[in-house]
Amino acid sequence: MSTGCLRGNQIGRAATSSMMGVQMARDVPVPAEPAVTLWRPTGPEELALVQASGWREWPSRLPGQPIFYPVLSEEYAAKIARDWNVSNSGAGYVTRFKVRKTFLDNYEVHQVGGQTILEYWIPAEDLPELNASIIGTIEVIAKYGAPAEPPDGVPST
Repeated sequence: MSTGCLRGNQIGRAATSSMMGVQMARDVPVPAEPAVTLWRPTGPEELALVQASGWREWPSRLPGQPIFYPVLSEEYAAKIARDWNVSNSGAGYVTRFKVRKTFLDNYEVHQVGGQTILEYWIPAEDLPELNASIIGTIEVIAKYGAPAEPPDGVPST
């Protein structure tokens, strides 16, 4: 899908005027591609695999995990990290990442509880395409339980 424009917050060069027959160029901001911010609660094992990817990819699903569930609110992700990840693995982390809207347009948002409990259901076989659609890196924005600090090298805000 080439539009002739740069993506993200890059600056393009556009010819804007001529002076004595010479085209002059000036910096023109290129609009960012539409993106959706998602959150994912995770435990230390999955977080270590994200770290191993350079904070750019989610690991493949395990057998018996046919769906990847990113959520649409930080609060919902925090609740899962605190209530489920901590009790199952001793620590829970909330991650945040951006995904190209054009990828997510292929999937429905599912309401799985209250009005604000929303998530995407991405089939495991579509995870490589989701990973290719991540803009920037996956960030850790909250941590619960032990250890007090996430693994070394965790990008956080």
